[in-house]
Amino acid sequence: MQKIGLTLAAASLMLASVTATQAADGRDYISIVGSSTVYPFATSVAEQFGKTTKFKTPKIESTGTGGGIKLFCAGAGVDSPDIANASRRMKKSEMETCQKNGVTEVVEVKVGFDGIVLANSKKAELMKLSRKDIFLALAKEVPNPDGGDKLVANPYKTWKDVNASLSANKIEVLGPPPTSGTRDAFVEMVMDGGCETFDLYKAMKKSDEKKFKAACQTLREDGGYVEAGENDNLIVQKLETNTKSVGIFGYSFLDQNADKIQGSTVDGSAPTFENIATGKYVVSRPLFIYVKKAHVGVIPGINEYLAEFTNDRAWGETGYLADKGLIPSPAAERKAIAADAKALKLVVIDK
Repeated sequence: MQKIGLTLAAASLMLASVTATQAADGRDYISIVGSSTVYPFATSVAEQFGKTTKFKTPKIESTGTGGGIKLFCAGAGVDSPDIANASRRMKKSEMETCQKNGVTEVVEVKVGFDGIVLANSKKAELMKLSRKDIFLALAKEVPNPDGGDKLVANPYKTWKDVNASLSANKIEVLGPPPTSGTRDAFVEMVMDGGCETFDLYKAMKKSDEKKFKAACQTLREDGGYVEAGENDNLIVQKLETNTKSVGIFGYSFLDQNADKIQGSTVDGSAPTFENIATGKYVVSRPLFIYVKKAHVGVIPGINEYLAEFTNDRAWGETGYLADKGLIPSPAAERKAIAADAKALKLVVIDK
């Protein structure tokens, strides 16, 4: 009986070895999908990694956070991505999908912070907005301007309609689609924040939070808000040609195009590196990468890629990612995250 057990164990080890070898033979580069916001940072790390190690440069697709996590959680094996970039934390429902599809061990690495900006052309007037202004400009339904407790289809056509101190330009905001983590973070931080300036929504939040979220986070579909896809560089280009439009994207794209576009102030704070790092700018969020532990040691270079990303020469205050617009986490936090990444510490997402 013992001999049979040993034989089975040996066979299992051999099968695992063969499977790993076949996987490595099938793909000898890291496959990364996900957030368009994290994309430029992950690409910079991938390029540096490809130049300074024996491994191939990883292949990265900008699919949006939601789309990337969906691909990541679809299953394990060489036909699936090894890493997902995310501009928000993975949701409990997404982790449950991962588990159901056999992606049972996931490593989470918080790589830094980013701000969401509302930017326009430098040829236009700098916009000074509040979250209330933005909500009234972009919500599908708003409180009746004539008073009362009813919501009505958004009647506001220009920024001046929303706030007499703003320009008379038509409201046209180019922003991310529902698959985008930037969209998720924007509606939670900006639209919800704008909602809560009204007693009507405050009462709704207390009585029915689901109804509150639906009312606050549903964007207008009459041309005031335009879904512009996952390519934030295209939004920047459109702002250059249409000086009356406003675009929504991560701070790094503002930083890299500061000669062409400018970031609106939100609630009195400008979207600068310092303001995002200190939390003074209210529309900031953490950025993440997620790694399949089962692929480590099967697909070559994953440990080494993580080591490059979590090295201060990359994500530190004076690292090359800061030059790209990444806002570094505090030094002590970076040290702890880097240690967890090296140990491939598994994440637990329970809410």
